[in-house]
Amino acid sequence: MVRATDRHEAWVTLGALALLALGAPAAGWAGGALAEASLQGEVRVQHEERRAVTAVVVGPAPEARRFAGDPDDGSGRSTVVAAWRAPDGTARTGEVTTASQAREPGAAVRIWTDGAGLPVRPPMDAEAARTHAMFGGAGAFLLAAGCVEAGRRMAVGRLVRWRYAEWDREWAEAGPDWGRAGTGS
Repeated sequence: MVRATDRHEAWVTLGALALLALGAPAAGWAGGALAEASLQGEVRVQHEERRAVTAVVVGPAPEARRFAGDPDDGSGRSTVVAAWRAPDGTARTGEVTTASQAREPGAAVRIWTDGAGLPVRPPMDAEAARTHAMFGGAGAFLLAAGCVEAGRRMAVGRLVRWRYAEWDREWAEAGPDWGRAGTGS
């Protein structure tokens, strides 16, 4: 015997499978595409706003302000005091972090500055943006799949409660004397 709740549960499962097969990948693709468009726009903005300049090392950075990775942890980054020129020609001096291993005074290092000539982090590259977008798309896929599964479980749970309520009603109709001899059942 197939009850109405069994048929409903089959349709809910079929719908969930269709959403998992078509909807979740579409959500992942859309999420990844939107993230990539946004991140590539940010890459363009960062490359327009930031400039690579050559600075001259004045000396080492004070011990208290060095990164945990300084001076030689294999990361290739070092913190030094350097001098450089801002876009308007103003001379600047300050602590900078550079990928260069040159730490001796007078060594040339490449740093990134903003429009005011202040040191900033290097701009994100297009490949890093693409990688972040792929992770965003994977996250959107997993979120969509999780929502579909949560919805399926809620619907099936409700159908199970409905099924048990129907069984309780049918048992109540059978009466407390079900199966007794001589009751006319």
